[in-house]
Amino acid sequence: MCLSFSGGDFSMGIYGRNFQPSNLPVSALSHVYYAFMNIHANGTVFSGDTYADLEKHYPGDSWNDPGANAYGCVNQLYQLKKKNRHLKSILSIGGATWSANYPAAASSDATRKAFSQSAVGFMKDWGFDGIDIDWEYPASEAEANDLTLLLQALRQELDMYSTQHGSGHHFLLSMAAPANPVHISKLNIKEISHIVDYINLMAYDYSGSWDKVTGYVANIGFKSTNMNATRFATETALKAYVDGGAPVSKIVLGLPTYGRAFEQTDGIGMPFTGIGQGIWEEGVWDYKVLPKQNAHVFCDYEVRGCYSFDPKAKELISFDTSQIVSSKVAWLRREGLAGSIFWEASGDRSDEDSLIATSYHALSAIDDSSNQLEYPDSMYDNIRAA
Repeated sequence: MCLSFSGGDFSMGIYGRNFQPSNLPVSALSHVYYAFMNIHANGTVFSGDTYADLEKHYPGDSWNDPGANAYGCVNQLYQLKKKNRHLKSILSIGGATWSANYPAAASSDATRKAFSQSAVGFMKDWGFDGIDIDWEYPASEAEANDLTLLLQALRQELDMYSTQHGSGHHFLLSMAAPANPVHISKLNIKEISHIVDYINLMAYDYSGSWDKVTGYVANIGFKSTNMNATRFATETALKAYVDGGAPVSKIVLGLPTYGRAFEQTDGIGMPFTGIGQGIWEEGVWDYKVLPKQNAHVFCDYEVRGCYSFDPKAKELISFDTSQIVSSKVAWLRREGLAGSIFWEASGDRSDEDSLIATSYHALSAIDDSSNQLEYPDSMYDNIRAA
C-alpha cells in the first residue's frame, strides 16, 4: 500500500508553487492528504483559505450553476475521486503552523465534541474520506492524554456519521506522528494505535538550521563512525512505537521531497555557518531542483541517506534521491510497515526520478479500496448530487 502526502498547505501550493490538484500523480497514489485546516480554541475547525478551498474557479467550472456549489480544490479533489475510485482524500488539521490551539481544543468534553462535529462536518460537506490529526506537538502527558481523548471522540463521530449517512462506510482516521524520542515518550501509543487506522511517522527534519553540525535529513540508521551526521534515526523511532504497543502494520513511513541546506561547511557531520536562501523557505530546496549545478551527490546505504556537496561553494544539501527512496521502501517492506507518505507532492519531480513514482513501483501494489462518493447531507449541491 502506498500512501502519499499530497497537499502540503495547498494555499501555498496553488499560489506560489502553482501546484494544482490536477498535477497530482493519481495513478501512483492511494490517499491524498489535503493540508491544512485551522482550529479555534473552542474546538471548532475552520478553513484557512476559503478561496483556495471553495471559490477558485478552474477550467471547466461554470459561473452559472444553480444552487450552492463547491469549487476550488475541494471540487477538484472530488472530481479526481470520481475518475479514480481507488483515490481516497483525507482532510488534515493543524500542522506546524496551526497547532497552537490544539491544547485548548482537546482540553474538555465540550471542546472535543465541537472539534469532532465540525471536523466531520467539513469531511462530509467537502466529500472527503477521512480525517488526519497533525498536532505538533503535545507538550506534556496531560496534553498527550487529551490527544487520545480527542481521537476517541473523533472516531466515535466518524462512526456515527457512517451509520446515519454513510451506508456503513469506514471513514479513515490517522495521526501525524513525531520521530523525536522526546515527543514520542509523551504519547499513549498503545491507546492511540487502537483508535487510528494509520500512524504517519514524520521521519524527516532530523537535521537543519537549529543544529551546530550538518547531518542527514531523513536517515533510517545511525553512522557509528560519524554520529554527528545521524543524531536521530528512523529505526529508533520505529522501535519506540512498536515497543509502545503500535502494530507495525499501522505505521506509515514519512519521506521528504525536499532537502535542507548548510553553508560554509567542509562536509557531513561538520560545523556550518548559515543555511542560504532556499526556494520557498530559507535553507529548504525542492527535490525537483536538486542536485544543484557543480554539486556532487554522496549516498550512504548503511544509513539510507544522501547529500550533495559543492566543495567550491562549501554548500551541503541533505535530501533523498530516488535510489535511496527505493532502498527505504525495501526496508519498510521487510519491517512490515503499511506504506509510504510524502511531504509533499509539489516538491517532487515528474520524470523517471520521481520519488513518489519510485516508491509506488518499489511497493508493487497500493491500497485500491474504493473511496466514498455519496454524501447525501453535504451542504453543496454538486457533492450531494453525486
